[in-house]
Amino acid sequence: MTVSNTLPHPLAPLSEAEILRARDTILKQHGASDSLYFRCIYLNEPAKAELVPFLELEHAGKLTESTPRPPRQARVEYDVLTPSKHHHIRTVVDLKASQVVSSDTAAQKAYPSYSPEEFNDFQDACVASELFQKAMSEFALPENFKVIIDPWPYGGPDDAEDPDRYMQGLVFAVDSSKKNPDSNHYGYPIPIIPVMDWVSKKIVRVDRLATGGAEDGLEPEAKAASPKKLFQNNAPAEYVPELLDIPLRNDLKPINITQPEGASFTVHPDGLIEWQKWRFRIVFTPREAAVLHDVTYENRPIVYRLSYSELTVPYGDPRPPFHRKQAFDFGDGGIGRAANNLELGCDCLGAIHYMDSILPSPDGTPTAAKSVVCLHEQDNGILWKHTNFRTNRAVVTRNREFVVQFIATLANYEYIFAYKFDLAGGITVETRATGIVSVVSIDEGKTSKYGNVVAPGILAQNHQHIFAVRIDPAIDSYTDTQVVVEESISKKIDPKTNPYGNYYEVQRQQVDKPRWIDAEPRLNRVLKLENSTKKNSISGKNVGYKFILPSTQMLVADDDSVHARRARYAQHNMWVTGYRDGEFWVAGEFTNQSRKETDGVDDMVRRGDWFTDEAPNGQDQESKGKKSTPVLWGIFGLTHNPRVEDWPVMPVEIHQMHLRPADFFTFNPALDVPSTKNAASVLVPCCSNGEASKATEQDKPLSHLQGSGKEIDAQAAGASVTNGKTE
Repeated sequence: MTVSNTLPHPLAPLSEAEILRARDTILKQHGASDSLYFRCIYLNEPAKAELVPFLELEHAGKLTESTPRPPRQARVEYDVLTPSKHHHIRTVVDLKASQVVSSDTAAQKAYPSYSPEEFNDFQDACVASELFQKAMSEFALPENFKVIIDPWPYGGPDDAEDPDRYMQGLVFAVDSSKKNPDSNHYGYPIPIIPVMDWVSKKIVRVDRLATGGAEDGLEPEAKAASPKKLFQNNAPAEYVPELLDIPLRNDLKPINITQPEGASFTVHPDGLIEWQKWRFRIVFTPREAAVLHDVTYENRPIVYRLSYSELTVPYGDPRPPFHRKQAFDFGDGGIGRAANNLELGCDCLGAIHYMDSILPSPDGTPTAAKSVVCLHEQDNGILWKHTNFRTNRAVVTRNREFVVQFIATLANYEYIFAYKFDLAGGITVETRATGIVSVVSIDEGKTSKYGNVVAPGILAQNHQHIFAVRIDPAIDSYTDTQVVVEESISKKIDPKTNPYGNYYEVQRQQVDKPRWIDAEPRLNRVLKLENSTKKNSISGKNVGYKFILPSTQMLVADDDSVHARRARYAQHNMWVTGYRDGEFWVAGEFTNQSRKETDGVDDMVRRGDWFTDEAPNGQDQESKGKKSTPVLWGIFGLTHNPRVEDWPVMPVEIHQMHLRPADFFTFNPALDVPSTKNAASVLVPCCSNGEASKATEQDKPLSHLQGSGKEIDAQAAGASVTNGKTE
């Protein structure tokens, strides 16, 4: 019996009707006098123990109408507003019964992330404030310049502070005489930071900023007797084409990505994606954006859940109040809510499928978020090649990738996130950073050790971007994954075992309990994710995948600093923790205005789960947590000491981490990729300005191939190209 189409898959995103049902269930729980502010309504993922049996039957083709299904639930996060306080509540709603399953109120100083509406309201509250207006009277702006304020999380409060829910802002001005709403305001920073109490919506103070150089100390200069003239020598920092004062290049000819027979992937309405031998599901959440579930290759599970978990951006300028500049872009604002509406032919090229999402407005009404994820194929060079030097025959295949991409704008920065699947069983998680560096004022002629002067009067502060990716592995099984640290160790010369000193030993250590692991390139330290029971029939080793992480600098702030206490995760390259349902946040659920990392990976390690049949060190279950399956957290960072070339908008910085099969298959899984010539490629002549030849390689005879001394016909030569690109 086939499963009815009326039954949604347990991982299918919530429909508009389900979001409304969840909202209405919450409204019924409260009286008419309660004022509610809805922040998130999204799928409450089923417990792993309930979902895995369903997935196993699904992959075996044994689902029926009577197959037990996890309950369909929504997670609703909302505030109950009173004149003096906001109560933040997390609730799970059973959608079939329209009943609240669980509900809890966040602790007093655990603040939820800000919504886009709250960020948008911040400027109006500032400019209406007498305190802010008084602070602005200390400066004289050129004619036609208007104030623009970027909202920012308040960061980590000082130990002496006990603030309510605060927000701070970076203040700029824009030249309105250009009559273009996209004119770049970041070229005109104003040296104050307003601070708002979000409960009362009042500006409580305005901090003055130091604008001196390296020799001028940490404090701002004394207030001048008359308004300080700003931007006397600042230059425009435009980037939109119509405002540039340099001509655009006119010698770039088009590159068109075409797939005349259509795309090779299939997208199903419930978020199921199929491409080549890959199969997985996409769920879009307000905090993480695109999350991948149940990733399989040839129906063999590899990853149960794959997601970005957090990004912290700490700044290295010690002058108060810059010590509060530390954003957690996932926890403080939400990458999903900041996701761009992608445009065809711009953000993704070729044959594109866009996925929409549904996010609630503050009153809980479902609101469409259009084109927040793009799916497409792209060429990434050669996949594999070999030339028989005796015959000079080359066989080559192209490395086509399937890409799941989303982009988020967080005030000045853009982040491009992509999951890439290849034809050889590999997964790449790629992050690109671009946008505009965060800048502050600096006095003319000064330089600073806290950053780099990128334009007259503009200091781009030194900072870091430290990302975390969460990997819940399922290597050929949803329950039997083990983690092994593997190192390649040099061995001393030994007359019996290593007489010439060229031997090195591959050493392995199974991870039996939660811990952190730092990268060590000198030892080629890698993590192996392996099935603990299944062996490769050729090598005899456990079937598995290896995890390849870039060896980047971790958090540089002092261990006792507020920056470090809030982001313990950012101090190590890899963490292995025990699985718990709903535990997705590397720095804890509440990062907004946190003082320390709470319920993040550091706490997960301390609680002492274990992964083997016996607790480590002979300790029993009562004293050492409980047995669990391992979850891997990969941490990588971009230490960004800005360049002049980063101004006014920076070229992308790219980092990648990889999951690559390691004895998972019994031979190269891409051996069956066709070696097909691309007929759309053309020859470009040398040493002339003439047009490219219209003849393709397919239309021309192959030249004499050197090596054997004989002419080899086209069939024997086999020179070939695959997947839409020339070799």
